[in-house]
Amino acid sequence: MGGNLNQEYTIDELLITCIAHQISDGQIVAQGIATPLVTAGYLLAKCTHAPNLRIASAIGQGVCDTYDGSALGIARIENLWLGQALLTLGFVSASADVLSTVHPLEFFRPGQIDALGNFNNVAFGSDYQRPRLRLPGVGGIPDVTITGHAVHLYVTRHSRVTFVEKCDYISGFGHSSARLYGAGPCYLLSDLGQFDWTDGTDGTDRIMRLTHLHPGVTVERIRAKTGFVLEVSSNIQETIVPTTEELRLLREVIDPLGVRELEMLGGTARRDKLRAILTSEEALN
Repeated sequence: MGGNLNQEYTIDELLITCIAHQISDGQIVAQGIATPLVTAGYLLAKCTHAPNLRIASAIGQGVCDTYDGSALGIARIENLWLGQALLTLGFVSASADVLSTVHPLEFFRPGQIDALGNFNNVAFGSDYQRPRLRLPGVGGIPDVTITGHAVHLYVTRHSRVTFVEKCDYISGFGHSSARLYGAGPCYLLSDLGQFDWTDGTDGTDRIMRLTHLHPGVTVERIRAKTGFVLEVSSNIQETIVPTTEELRLLREVIDPLGVRELEMLGGTARRDKLRAILTSEEALN
């Protein structure tokens, strides 16, 4: 996949390569809506070490096993999946029937998460009718997380707002002795490090553990930005940074328009980036 990195990378590019490195050749993965970091990570894996990857996309509910080198976009993103689908399914059938049988690897982005891996995509605040902030919603998350075995999570801004002692609501089921099927999340990626879950030292359910630090990040910084007691691996490692070839594929083939950056931005910066991408897409017609 090319030599060691000898040029600067951005945090979104580091996150994408971490996502790609979680993928094995021949796997089936599920792709959600409005998650360009995950999409780029899947395509990067397919362009490098996982050419036989199959991607089940919520956009059109299609399953694809080929990638023709088309770039990510916004207005025309459906073409990336619908034009290459082996088959298409309805959303209910895909979530309730197929995903619970196939158990694909899937990345979710939680609004809140606790030490056990329960997570919230509903709302912030105790009053459901008048929340402090309404989140995007659960989609098929409850269906997947009660039966899935390869639930992965990612957070673009590691803070005590997201990593909380107790979630206001639970849309994704974590590790619990009450679980009858499936497994809790097995991996979490943030802009500061990588995590898994391990048995609690006091005999409680499995709790989150720090396994990798991104370059320049300290354990102390992560603990300060986490709202619960965090386990730290005795063999903690540094995250592998993108190679020159991985960066070339991301910047020149997979996402030359920079759609991946949208998940890192907010407010006017996100609005301006959206407009720039749409303008660039229109110029390609």
